[in-house]
Amino acid sequence: MTFEPEQLGRTRQDLAATLKDLRKRAGLSGDRLAARCNMSQSKVSRIENGKTRPSLVDVEQILRAADASPALAAEVLELARIAHTEWRSLRDLRRKGLGTRQAELKALEASSTHMRYFLLSMVTGLLATPAYVRASLANVPADTRAAVAGKLERQAVLYDQSKTFHFLLTEQAVRWPVVEPLALAEQIDRLSSLSHLPNVHIGIIPVGTSTPVTPLSTFTIYDRSLVTIETPTGSIVLRDHQDIQSYLDEFAGYEECALSGDEARELLSGWATVCRS
Repeated sequence: MTFEPEQLGRTRQDLAATLKDLRKRAGLSGDRLAARCNMSQSKVSRIENGKTRPSLVDVEQILRAADASPALAAEVLELARIAHTEWRSLRDLRRKGLGTRQAELKALEASSTHMRYFLLSMVTGLLATPAYVRASLANVPADTRAAVAGKLERQAVLYDQSKTFHFLLTEQAVRWPVVEPLALAEQIDRLSSLSHLPNVHIGIIPVGTSTPVTPLSTFTIYDRSLVTIETPTGSIVLRDHQDIQSYLDEFAGYEECALSGDEARELLSGWATVCRS
């Protein structure tokens, strides 16, 4: 399935209207549809009013209950897939303020229990030193003070042992010279230090490691409910369970290839020594 970025985020109401029209054309009341789908009538109402985003399972149940033709079902399911995908433009995020984005991420981390981060080219803010955070935002054409403060404040979540964090970093992500060599050594030391936390797992994928697929982008998986994928001009948010499972499988493949524990710390120590020399 392909779609234009401007489609994303505006199809939720389209899906709601389509499902409502489908029910009416099938001659079903909200109560009867709810009974056929084993849903509450209030949930059906929220879906049709666009107040609740139906899962793809919900949509499939409604399509069966309304006896939709295979062609129509395929069309509606495609619309549902798009409705479960959002595009967040970097320009829009900057207009709203980068501090606002940090508040959104903090809330997402607070509501999640198992987070997985695949870091292709840079260290994420949760693992970054203050110098690295400031340098990573140095070329942003906006006031970054609130964003820097927000990134550093978010790091406290790593010490919440009710949550589990898995970070996979490529060698490029660890060693890319975002900061001067001595500051980069400090950043690498921080990765080693954080790897001792019982709920934080850090894996390193050295250059030359064979992986099941070629990594193309940085992504984060929050529990089994949401995936964010970073691009140079914004981020894509996926909520479809099939898409999420695809990224869980990809992450698991990378994790099998990564070094962790003492092996990872030994590698990091060597890279830090090179920076200091």
